[in-house]
Amino acid sequence: MSDFLIPNASVIIVSFNTKNVLRDCLHSLYAASLVKLVEVIVVDNASHDGSADMIEAEFPNVRLLRSTTNLGFAAANNLAFKIATGRYFVLLNPDAQLEVDALQKSLLFMTMTPRAGLAGGRLLSPEGEEQPSARQFPSLLNELIVISGLAARYPHSRFFGRFDRTWANTQEPATVDWVPGAYAIIRREALDQIGYFDERFFLYYEEVDLCRRIKEAGWEIWYRPEIVIRHIGGESSKTVEKTEFSSSGSQLVLWRMRSALLYYRKHHGWLAAWLLNKLETSWHSLRMIKARITGKSSSAERKVQESHRLVALMRQAWGETQGGSSSPHRPW
Repeated sequence: MSDFLIPNASVIIVSFNTKNVLRDCLHSLYAASLVKLVEVIVVDNASHDGSADMIEAEFPNVRLLRSTTNLGFAAANNLAFKIATGRYFVLLNPDAQLEVDALQKSLLFMTMTPRAGLAGGRLLSPEGEEQPSARQFPSLLNELIVISGLAARYPHSRFFGRFDRTWANTQEPATVDWVPGAYAIIRREALDQIGYFDERFFLYYEEVDLCRRIKEAGWEIWYRPEIVIRHIGGESSKTVEKTEFSSSGSQLVLWRMRSALLYYRKHHGWLAAWLLNKLETSWHSLRMIKARITGKSSSAERKVQESHRLVALMRQAWGETQGGSSSPHRPW
């Protein structure tokens, strides 16, 4: 196939019960410039809200892959990677919308920066509020800073705000450790070199692992503020029933804990995974004891119950992943 027939980019969207926001996402994508140079692939993870039927009826140009089971984020993207024809793979969450020129600017940057293996943009809420768009790799120190509340208390400190880079000027581009999977553009050559997503990560940490492997292979990870994406966040997670959520309401805690243990065991060994387990369980145990000592109010009782649940969830995650060495059977 001659070069001019190959799309510059393959935009890949993984959907799970996101019919309405997915429609908005696709409209924003087709409103973007250079759309004729792009193929759009949607992997539907066994949605039961009519998402796949909506795509077939309203977006006939989309390449739709229907999965009969929920594959998770990593495996669903890998399914699309295998059939994608673009020079670049663009990951786009269904609850995200591109600014009109975001795709064009992404392709221009990757073309002009040959050592860039992956790049992300500036994530904003629908109301225009900043969202974490570039982060530092997880470490036990970073976990302690975040779980202790010091990161939230001192967001402008280069030390305490290190994990989410809350100290940084969001208008300045930078090479970073990793960017969220809500939006990312990936060079095909980088994936050909390091491989696809690790499918042991059903949800969370898969993009962290991928960025780490890309950097270790000598490529650069970039944050580019001129690429703007409006992102709601957590829409698929909200459809999962009977699962413990974090206080933000957008992160499934048990799944996050499983993936964290898998990540630490893979990249830092058994001891680091065990220390992460002990860090979280010890912190929440101490928080539970403090709440019991300091008062009998309804607020204190809620803290006790929350900490008790979090300790139980981490112990469950540790057992289900065999100390971070194996992934539970999909779907989680």
